[in-house]
Amino acid sequence: MRHQKKLIIVLLGFCLLGYSAHSYAQADTAQARITGEFAEVPFHQFVKQVEQTKGYRFYYSKTDVDSILVSISAKDEPIGAVLEKVLRGTGLVYSIDQDKHIFVSRGTPIATDLAEDLFDDAPRKPQRKETRTTTASRGTNASADTADATSATLENKLYVIGDKPRGELVPGKATLAGYLHDIKTGEPLIGASVVVEGTKTGVVTDQFGYYSITVPKGRNILNIQSMGIRDTRRMVMVYSDGRMNIDLQPQVISLKNVTVSSERTSLIRGMQMGVQRVDIKQIKQVPVVFGEADVLRVVMTLPGVKTVGEASTGLNVRGGSADQNLILFNDATIFNPSHFFGLFSAFNPEVVKDIQLYKSGIPAKYGGRLSSVLEVNSREGNKKNVTGSAGIGLLTSRINVEGPLAKDRSSFIFGARATYANWLLNLLPAEYKNSRAAFNDFNLNITHEINKKNNLYFTAYMSNDRFNLNNDTSYHYGNKNISLKWKHVFNNKWNMILAGGFDRYDYSIESQKNPVTAYKMQFDINQYYFKAHANWYVNSKHTVEFGLNNILYKLHPGKYSPLGEKSLVRLDELETEQALESALYLSDKVTISPVFSVEGALRYVFFNYLGAHTVNNYPAGIPKTENNLLGSTKYNNGAFIKTYTAPEIRATARYVLNETMSLKAGYNRQTQFIHSLSNTAAMAPTDIWKLSDPNIKPQTGDQFSLGLYKNFAANTIETSLEVYYKRIKDFLDYKSGATLVLNHHIETDVVSTKGRAWGVELLVKKATGKVNGWISYTYSRTQLQMNDSTQGSLINKGNYYAANYDKPHDFTFVGNLRVSHRFSLSLNATYSTGRPITLPIGRFYLAGAPRTLYSDRNAYRIPDYFRMDFSMNIEGNHKVHQLFHNSFTIGVYNLTGRKNPYSVYYTTENGAINAYKLSIFGSIIPYINYNIRF
Repeated sequence: MRHQKKLIIVLLGFCLLGYSAHSYAQADTAQARITGEFAEVPFHQFVKQVEQTKGYRFYYSKTDVDSILVSISAKDEPIGAVLEKVLRGTGLVYSIDQDKHIFVSRGTPIATDLAEDLFDDAPRKPQRKETRTTTASRGTNASADTADATSATLENKLYVIGDKPRGELVPGKATLAGYLHDIKTGEPLIGASVVVEGTKTGVVTDQFGYYSITVPKGRNILNIQSMGIRDTRRMVMVYSDGRMNIDLQPQVISLKNVTVSSERTSLIRGMQMGVQRVDIKQIKQVPVVFGEADVLRVVMTLPGVKTVGEASTGLNVRGGSADQNLILFNDATIFNPSHFFGLFSAFNPEVVKDIQLYKSGIPAKYGGRLSSVLEVNSREGNKKNVTGSAGIGLLTSRINVEGPLAKDRSSFIFGARATYANWLLNLLPAEYKNSRAAFNDFNLNITHEINKKNNLYFTAYMSNDRFNLNNDTSYHYGNKNISLKWKHVFNNKWNMILAGGFDRYDYSIESQKNPVTAYKMQFDINQYYFKAHANWYVNSKHTVEFGLNNILYKLHPGKYSPLGEKSLVRLDELETEQALESALYLSDKVTISPVFSVEGALRYVFFNYLGAHTVNNYPAGIPKTENNLLGSTKYNNGAFIKTYTAPEIRATARYVLNETMSLKAGYNRQTQFIHSLSNTAAMAPTDIWKLSDPNIKPQTGDQFSLGLYKNFAANTIETSLEVYYKRIKDFLDYKSGATLVLNHHIETDVVSTKGRAWGVELLVKKATGKVNGWISYTYSRTQLQMNDSTQGSLINKGNYYAANYDKPHDFTFVGNLRVSHRFSLSLNATYSTGRPITLPIGRFYLAGAPRTLYSDRNAYRIPDYFRMDFSMNIEGNHKVHQLFHNSFTIGVYNLTGRKNPYSVYYTTENGAINAYKLSIFGSIIPYINYNIRF
C-alpha cells in the first residue's frame, strides 16, 4: 500500500511538472501584445476591449476598480507590461494562467499553480513561535488546548489544524479559535469578520479581538476583513479543534480605490439593531469647536441622538433624559463625561480606539439605564515598539506614549491632557474678565498575556476640573476610575471574563471671600462592582452568553460645612445612602435558517436599598408634603430597607430579504434605580444623583423598534431606516420652585410621571473612498404626563406636555474629501428644532402685589438651531524612517457666525419684564492644532 501511495505521488509530480512547464511556456510565448491609445477610459471598458480582441478573460472585484480610469499609450507591448501601467499606484496586482485567465487582486497575486507542500506527506515539526504573526495550532492529540503554535504568513499556504487521523477523515465539525491582531502594533482587531468561503458561516471578533468559529472538517478557506486592514484569507486543513492567531496588515487606501469592509455587510447580517460604531479615524475627521477631536460631539451627529444645546455633553437618546445613558470607558462608569463647561468631552482622543452606541437591542450584560449604552473602548498600546503622539491647540495640549512591557505579550498606553484657557476667558465681557478655568485628565492602560489562555487588562482614569466665574466661588469636579479584567479561555467554545473595579464622581463648591460666611459644599457617588460574563459558542449557528453583575452604591448626597476657623456657617449634612444592585442574565442567539435569526435574553434585576438610613413616612393616597409627614423610621447599618425586583426581557429577530437588504425587529425592557436630580435641561457638574428608596420608585421603560437596512453600490453605501416607540413609567419631574440641593425630604419636591416617545431615524453612510461621510435625519417626540392628583397639583391639567429635551426635527451632514494622502477637507452642518421653554405670558395682582402669569409647562420653543463647521487636515511627509511625523488641523467653527440661542431668560427692569437670548458661540471661531507622532 505504501509503495502504491508513493507511485501515485510520483505520477502526480510528473503531471504537475508538465503542467508547470506548459504554464511557464504560455507566460513566455503566448502573451498577447497590445497597441492602442486609452484616454480616461473606465477600467471595465478597457477590459471589455482586451477580452474581445485578445481572447483573455478577466476576474476582479467591481469595487476594487470602480474609480480607475485608464490613460495609457501602448505600442506592441506585452499585456503584462500594459497591466503594470494600468494598475500602478492602485494597490492592485495581477496574475495570468496558461488558459488566458487574468486575475486582478489586492495586495497579493493569486497563485495560478498548486502550493508546494500540498502533497507533502512528511510529518511537520513545530516551529518556535518568535513573533505574533499568523499561527496555526498543531498538537499531539485532538485537543488544541495543549497544542504548540507554528508561525505562518502566506495566504496560499495550507495550514494544518489538529492531528491528522491515521485512517480516513471522519466527516463532522470542528471549532477554530484565536485572536486577530494588527501586525505593526500587536493591538487586537475589534469587530473584524471571519467568514468561511462559499458558505454563510461567519463570526465577528469581540472586544479583545477573539473569534471562535465552527467549520466542517477538511479543507476550508477563511476570508478575513476589518476596517482599515488589508483583506486576507487563510487556507486551513482542519482535522480537529485548534487555535489560529492571525496578524493582519494595515491597509493604505489608494485614492482611486473603494474598499468593501465587513462592517457594511455586518449591518445586513448582524443581529443587533439601533447600534452605531465609529472608529477614531472617523472621529478625528469631524470638525468641532477649538479643533480638539471629541468623542461625544461625533456621537451627537448620529440619528436618534440629541443635545439641548451647545456647551452641553448630556446626550438625549430616543426620548431619554441625560441621566438615562450608561457611559462606559473600558467597563468603568463615567458619571460626568465633560470638561470645561461642557465644551470638551472627558475622553482623550489619542487613547480612544472606537465607540459603540446601543440605542436598542441592548446586550443582556448591560443594564441600569433606560435609553442607551455608550461603550468607549481604548487602545491597548503598541506591543512592538515604543511610539507616541502629542498635540498643541488653542486651549489644550495632550501627549500619549505607548509601547511594549514585554514584547508581543504586554503593552502599556499612557495619555494626558491639560488646558490653558484663562486667556480666552479674559476676552469675555467685563463681568467675566477675571474668571478662571482649567482641566486635566490622565489615562493608563496595561495589557498582559499570561499565556495563551489567560489575559489581564488594567485601566486607570482620572479627570479634574476647576473654575470660577469672576467671583470668589470656585467649583471642582472630577471622575476617578480603576478596573481590572481577567479573560480565561477554557477551550475554543468556552471563555470567561471576570471584571472588578471602583468608580467615583465628586464635586465641591467653595467660597472664602468673607471669612465669617466661608463655606464648602460637597457631593460624591461611589460604586464598587464585580462582573462575571461567559460565552459559549455552541456552533456556528448558536451562541449562548450568561453572567452576573453586582454594584454596591455609596452616596454622600450633600454636605454644607464651614470653611476656616472664623466661619459661622452651620454644618448641614444629608445622610449617606447605599444600595446593592445585582443582576443575573442569559442570552441565546440562534440562526434558524440562512435568512432568519432570533436572539432572546432574560435579565433579572434585584435592588436592595440598605441602611443605615432614616426614611420619612407619609400617609397613602395623598400628596407627599412636609405638612403631611407622619414621622420617620431609622434603620441600622446593612439593614434591607426596601427591595425592588424586575424582570427585563429583550428580543431581536432578523430576516435577510436578499444579499443587500434585511429587516429587523426588537423589544427591550429596561429598569433604572438611580436618578439625576437637576432642574436644568442640560447636564451640569453640580447635578445630584439619588437612589430609589421607599418613597422614590425606579424608572422602567419598554421600547419597540423596527428597522430596514439596505446597502447600495456593492456594499459601499449603507442605509438604515428605524422606527421606535417607547413607554416610560415613574420618570422624575419636579414641582415648580423645587429645591434639589441639601433637601432632607426630596420626595416632596419631585413627582413621578409617565412618558411616551416615538420617532423615525434615517442614516445614509459612505465610510470609505475619496469622498466619505454620512447624513442623518431624526424625527422624534417625547412627552410626559402627570395626571395623578395623589402626588399634588396636576401639570398642564393632566395633559401630555413636551419634555425639556423634545426637539422634533434633527438633521446632520458630515462630509470628508480626501484630496491626497496628505491633505483632506471636512465639512459638517446641523439643524434642529428649538427646545421647549415655559414663558411668562401675563401679569396679575394678588393681595395688591404684582405676580407673573406663566404659560403651560414647555408650551413654547426657543428659535431653531443651525451651525456649519469646516476644517482642513494637512499632514507632513510620509517618510517611514524619520523621528517625527507632523500634521496640522485648521478650521472654523460656526462658519456662518449664527447666534444660536442656548436659552431665553427674563428679567424685571424698571417694573417691566424684558426677554434676553443667551448664545454660547455667537460668532465665527477659527482654530489651529499642531500634532506630532513619534
